[in-house]
Amino acid sequence: MTRYSRITGTGSYLPPRRLTNVDLAAELAARGVETSDEWIVERTGIRARHFAAPDVTSSDLGVEAAKHALEAAGLQPAEIDLIIVATSTPDMVFPSAACILQNKLGIAGCPAFDVQAVCSGFVYALTIADSMIKTGLASKALVIGAEVFSRILDFSDRTTCVLFGDGAGAVILEASDTPGILASDLHADGKHVDILCVPGHVSGGHVLGNPLLKMDGQAVFKLAVGVLDSAARATLAKANLTAADIDWLIPHQANIRIMRSTAKKLKMPFDKVIVTVDQHGNTSAASIPLALDDAVRSGKVKKGDVLMLEGVGGGFTWGAVLLKY
Repeated sequence: MTRYSRITGTGSYLPPRRLTNVDLAAELAARGVETSDEWIVERTGIRARHFAAPDVTSSDLGVEAAKHALEAAGLQPAEIDLIIVATSTPDMVFPSAACILQNKLGIAGCPAFDVQAVCSGFVYALTIADSMIKTGLASKALVIGAEVFSRILDFSDRTTCVLFGDGAGAVILEASDTPGILASDLHADGKHVDILCVPGHVSGGHVLGNPLLKMDGQAVFKLAVGVLDSAARATLAKANLTAADIDWLIPHQANIRIMRSTAKKLKMPFDKVIVTVDQHGNTSAASIPLALDDAVRSGKVKKGDVLMLEGVGGGFTWGAVLLKY
């Protein structure tokens, strides 16, 4: 019998502190940085985002999202036999956020590790979990995207600090005798490292370089639209489906203009695109599972729907996963 994997539960968590564009503009003005709600909305589609408290980590956010996903799947933490956390903002250099989260869930023994592919991280992590389930290395996987990007923002740079937020999303992926994950497509090209990166690192107890996010927005936009389209088409081809078979497109929530361009290239009406960037901002690896959980809990996504998840991020990394929910 062929072994497949299916999503059986979703969950998400946003830290309580919500900042509208007006709130953020006021805070930035106090720092001598000018921006406005109109300026942010026009360029990004973002209206609000959530920031974690200083003592709250990615694993803290991830645990809360995981609890909601476990409840939705009707599972106890001890039944999980694989944990993968996609994050670019782990709690510490090591151990992994996944190991820390595993302990917070009160379980032990199963493999737990992080995936670092920035905004493509959840697509990468989901593909790895799917492969491990299909080969029998796991049966019930907890896959999480969790970020505290507010920690690495340069609040003197209005072109980047208004874009990002904190949060976590999670799914339970279980072994199944019917197809769930239909196909995936992953890529990276390291020659684009410089257009989106955090170029600092720790050496001898000191930060070398710049530990804050740097981005060439125009270069990212140009590259993102093209690679998202190619990844989506490659994934559809692997599954012998077309864009017309997609019920919902759930892209990485980076910028509304990138999302509109991606849908247009696939000839999909924009009302078939799940949009949460307006309320969450760009939450990097957390954005796709956050959007998925929002769509499931709002009743938009229903059992049997065909979903295209796709992400693009620093590295440069990109990829897509096609699945039947």
